[in-house]
Amino acid sequence: MGKSQTRDDFISRIVIICLFIILFVIIMIPFYAVALSSFKPGESLIRYGLNLSLDFSIMSFDNFIYLFTGEHDYFVWFWNSMTLTIVQVVLTLFVSAFVGYGFAAYDFKGKNFLFICVLLIMMVPFEILLVPLYSLINDLGMVNSYSAIILPGVANAATIFFFRQYLRSIPKEIIQSGRVDGANEYAIYFRLIMPIMKPSFAAMAILNGMNSWNNLLWPFMVLGDQSKYTLPIGLKTLLTPYGNNYDLLIVGSFFSIIPIFILFIAFQKYFIDGMTAGAVKG
Repeated sequence: MGKSQTRDDFISRIVIICLFIILFVIIMIPFYAVALSSFKPGESLIRYGLNLSLDFSIMSFDNFIYLFTGEHDYFVWFWNSMTLTIVQVVLTLFVSAFVGYGFAAYDFKGKNFLFICVLLIMMVPFEILLVPLYSLINDLGMVNSYSAIILPGVANAATIFFFRQYLRSIPKEIIQSGRVDGANEYAIYFRLIMPIMKPSFAAMAILNGMNSWNNLLWPFMVLGDQSKYTLPIGLKTLLTPYGNNYDLLIVGSFFSIIPIFILFIAFQKYFIDGMTAGAVKG
């Protein structure tokens, strides 16, 4: 019985490892294709599209040289996206964590109704809100500003839900001990609760950072000044009916992956803990 169970466990591990290897290869194929194409001229992309063929006769660093020395606005778009993403992620985590903490730690009138509203908001596709949201932003005079991009997503329903679920797994005795020691509610949150929330902050920083960095539709609607374009919008402008700059497009797309990769590497220590702990209790 023991040997049979050990053999079954070994086979199960081998199967799981093989499945993860296959999944890894499937996920990495598009990244490999983009990385490989960034060393090829734009004409190759027009003729053959993204492909996995290695043709050293046409591969060079010309696209990368053009990216760093050519006349274009790529790095204007890049820093616009970087600034916008950092500000949006910080504000979203700060506000959403406060709201999630309120739902998890306090009992107040209308709490369940408000939380149901949060769940309902999560179910509504953002595309349905585009027209009324744009009308509101226009009435407030915020069109063509980064505030129009940042403010609608500061209280993110999915992030609030995640923080609420994560904080419900934390014993309330921690809060009670802070109150017994004479700490006010803000001191309890900042000194006792926030250090425990590092994994959840890391997980939400990665997810919200990816969403903000890759966001195209809403910024495209509200930003009209080319100097304020974010990276997704800027890369989109490289494809026009009058000409396409594939040389910059492909290497720029490859280079745009790097910040998200760095973000994940920086927070990977806490990411898995944050994602799993947030689903323990609820």
